[in-house]
Amino acid sequence: MARKTGSHSEITGPRIRAEAGQLFARHGFAAVSMRQIAAAVGVQAGALYLYTPDKESLLFELLKTHMDELLAAWTTQAGATTGAADPRAQLERFVRFHIRFNLERAQAVFLSYMELRNLSPENFACIEALRRRYEDTLEAILREGQAAGCFALPDTKLATLAIIAMLTGVNTWFREGGRLSRATVEGIYWDMVRKAVAA
Repeated sequence: MARKTGSHSEITGPRIRAEAGQLFARHGFAAVSMRQIAAAVGVQAGALYLYTPDKESLLFELLKTHMDELLAAWTTQAGATTGAADPRAQLERFVRFHIRFNLERAQAVFLSYMELRNLSPENFACIEALRRRYEDTLEAILREGQAAGCFALPDTKLATLAIIAMLTGVNTWFREGGRLSRATVEGIYWDMVRKAVAA
């Protein structure tokens, strides 16, 4: 399993992940072979195994990296923690953050929803736990707002899932340079979420 001339782990590893992500998004995880990934990267098929044990490990790493980056970015947002500001301000930050972050990572979001089923039970559970952590941050905001009397929700968990699904849906139709700018979309979606939860 010789490494192709000019191949370096700090360059080839990220290239393998990038090419695998593009191929998985374009053709579907099941339809892509390790040989295709190797050809896209420009290495021999056997060389891939210097960087990853198998195809599923590549998918898992892509999905986990996306969730890790999402959670880290939210945590570092100014005032992102519950209790840092008025619940309405926190919710607005969440709405705008979610749209902005995910529009920059449309391929990763697509893979996270369409290819999750291809993970082993153990890897699936890991990604689900990371998703739950993210969902819990929104639910904590909704609970706080409900306790403060500014939100009226019959079920905060259901509201959490509905809001995230609505916000993530922007990725399916938004096109840069289209009729609405990102800032306009953020504003419209915030207005819809605000009205949906208002007491």
